[in-house]
Amino acid sequence: MKSAALRFAVVVAVLFLVAGPAMAQAPSAADQANIAKAANPKTGVGLGIGFSVIGIGIGLGLIGYSALSSVARQPEQTGTIRGLMILLAALVEGAGIIGILFSLASLFL
Repeated sequence: MKSAALRFAVVVAVLFLVAGPAMAQAPSAADQANIAKAANPKTGVGLGIGFSVIGIGIGLGLIGYSALSSVARQPEQTGTIRGLMILLAALVEGAGIIGILFSLASLFL
């Protein structure tokens, strides 16, 4: 049973690898014009910035939740937990800001 499934997977993989380049064609001039019109770099920049901001929000929310639950369990460790929370929040925001800067750089460069 396993050998038949393995053979089938190998045959399908080989067919995909062989048939793709064999059927490829260069796009016509009309297709190239439509592709050029549809490709708007501002859309990608907006999505990149939006996903970066969403990632920052989710990361900070998870850090805050974890810190509050940790303080609730061990109130004597509040200072240590606060310091670690601030460090992790700075790292999350730094990664998000780098994402925003890369998105803006792709627009201007």
